[in-house]
Amino acid sequence: YHLMAKYRKQLPQLSNKYFISNGGLETTLFYKEHVELPYFASFHLLNDESKCQWIKNFFIKFATIAQKYDLGLILESNTWRASPDWMHKLGYSDQDMININRKAVELLSDIRNEYETEKCPIVINGCIGPRADGYNLTTIMSPEEAQKYHTTQINIMSNTKADLITAFTIIYPEEAIGIVRAAKEVNMPIAISFSVETNGKLPTGQTIKEAIELVDKATENTPIYYMINCSHPISFEDLLVP
Repeated sequence: YHLMAKYRKQLPQLSNKYFISNGGLETTLFYKEHVELPYFASFHLLNDESKCQWIKNFFIKFATIAQKYDLGLILESNTWRASPDWMHKLGYSDQDMININRKAVELLSDIRNEYETEKCPIVINGCIGPRADGYNLTTIMSPEEAQKYHTTQINIMSNTKADLITAFTIIYPEEAIGIVRAAKEVNMPIAISFSVETNGKLPTGQTIKEAIELVDKATENTPIYYMINCSHPISFEDLLVP
């Protein structure tokens, strides 16, 4: 299946080229379109043809901008909540989970086929999210538990055209370690995005530096890069200065 993925072996965003990514799909749907998102999940919209078209149009806006300015583009699949616990909570089966993750990537692949140019490479990012709520440290899994949980969705993604996986809104390092190990097992490039609070720390009280160092040490520096989400640059710009 890795033959299906275009950039898995050589991600163009690791070059010196500028890349943009799409904006927050769920946030736009919820605040601008006033679409109902149970548990802030948007994957169920893939079951509705008209909503599928809306999602496509949303991504196409970014593809048009990237093309216009000769920038690369990273498109995120709308699968942040398409992992076992959340899917079951929403009444979906294991087979639905496979179908939905595949369909989300397929949709991005269609956009790439239509909009990619030599100067505008389009990377397909398989998006995953935390097992629990993105803001509450209710249950902390061990890296082993996290790996076992996330393996399901990551393995599905590895059998699609996704070029890499990014885990968004992760709030503690143990879950990140498990995710990275699960991705490594199937040779998927993996990026980790931590949520930080206004003080620039994770909800655990750890600094972004501590969290990254823990994950890197436990996974032999496997993540291709780290990101920060749900935060304004003001909250962390001082922390990133070498």
